[in-house]
Amino acid sequence: MPFEIDVTLSPKIAPLAWLVGRWEGAGVVGYPNHESHNIGQELLITHDGRPFLEVQSRTWILSEAGDIVRPLATELGFFRVLDDGEVELLLAHPSGIVEMYVGEREAKRPILNLRTDGVIRSPAAMEYNAASRMYGLVDSQLMWVMDMAAEGQPLQSHISAQLKRIG
Repeated sequence: MPFEIDVTLSPKIAPLAWLVGRWEGAGVVGYPNHESHNIGQELLITHDGRPFLEVQSRTWILSEAGDIVRPLATELGFFRVLDDGEVELLLAHPSGIVEMYVGEREAKRPILNLRTDGVIRSPAAMEYNAASRMYGLVDSQLMWVMDMAAEGQPLQSHISAQLKRIG
């Protein structure tokens, strides 16, 4: 008997339907005591009918010409919408960091504003204390920014990207 699943988007996660898809694009990354770089990103946000979205992100450092130089970051996680409408984003990184973001979505526009409610790091991971992220759909493109507090620095700009839906 073949395995079949209902891939209808759960009504609970429907307010985040605008995030679903495969996204690709470019942006910038920088932080005090670190060189700034252009980046490329691939973001895949999917669902399987249950009340969450699955997130897979891969980011690369790009050369001035736009060629991939080396991998930068990988994230795996989940978006969830809670009963009170609050949004959670749970992310795990292979560098030994796990983040839990909470926040709100704007009622009239496809925008999420999230902040870390918890950060767990392995003893070998870099010092990392807090972050905020904003995701927004603008002219059919996914824009996102992240501010970070790490390595003794206060919360400040770290990375941003502009992504186009693919397919």
